Amino acid sequence: MTSTSTSALPVSSSAAVPRYAILVAGGSGSRMGADRPKQFLNLLGEPVLLHTLRRFTDPAVQLAECVVVLPAEQFATWEQLCQQHHVTIRHRVVAGGETRWASVRNGLAELKQYPAGLVAVHDGVRPLVSAVVIEQTFAAASQHGAAVAAVAPKDSVRGLAQQGSYALDRSRLRLVQTPQCFELNLLRRAYQLPELPTFTDDASVVEDLQPIYMVAGDYRNLKITTPEDLIVAEALLRAEQGAQQPQ
Repeated sequence: MTSTSTSALPVSSSAAVPRYAILVAGGSGSRMGADRPKQFLNLLGEPVLLHTLRRFTDPAVQLAECVVVLPAEQFATWEQLCQQHHVTIRHRVVAGGETRWASVRNGLAELKQYPAGLVAVHDGVRPLVSAVVIEQTFAAASQHGAAVAAVAPKDSVRGLAQQGSYALDRSRLRLVQTPQCFELNLLRRAYQLPELPTFTDDASVVEDLQPIYMVAGDYRNLKITTPEDLIVAEALLRAEQGAQQPQ
């Protein structure tokens, strides 16, 4: 099942390679202790997912197609929210699967009519991703085939052992974010393979086929998972909006 709103996405004729995005939003909100899925939580007057959708359909991103993956039982809620907030951004809505892997595969299937291009997979509950991070990740995927946004850990990191724990060199570690961008047919080939328990994100699905290039992410590109995350996101968004106001 798909649904599409009315106005076309802005696509620049200067874009050398078509770009697509799959926004995966399958959360239940259980860790938030909320009465609704976290992608529908209110963030400064609008659903979290709407903020994310706007980031990817900004004209600067030059996106040709955007697919939003939701649990089928949430379609009606999303449609109501789009009507309530007068959303006219064209996007496709497809049903997710039981796992994130299955949801991304369903999103990819919605792009089957496109022979080639670059595709970004992004968490629907990362509403503060910047156009710079999106652009740099797309650009790196264009050059390297597979690229992910990531940041260095700020805290000391330890691994677990049967007895106690051991220190890890955090300079050799990165915290992976989204977007994760890939050559479209590379991601298709990766998702033709059987699902494995080790698949925690799209990079882990692809890495047996292609080395994963990392680009600098942004600590503000947080994933809203707990109530504290929403408080931080609200503060960051207010600061961002304030910086955009004319002085």
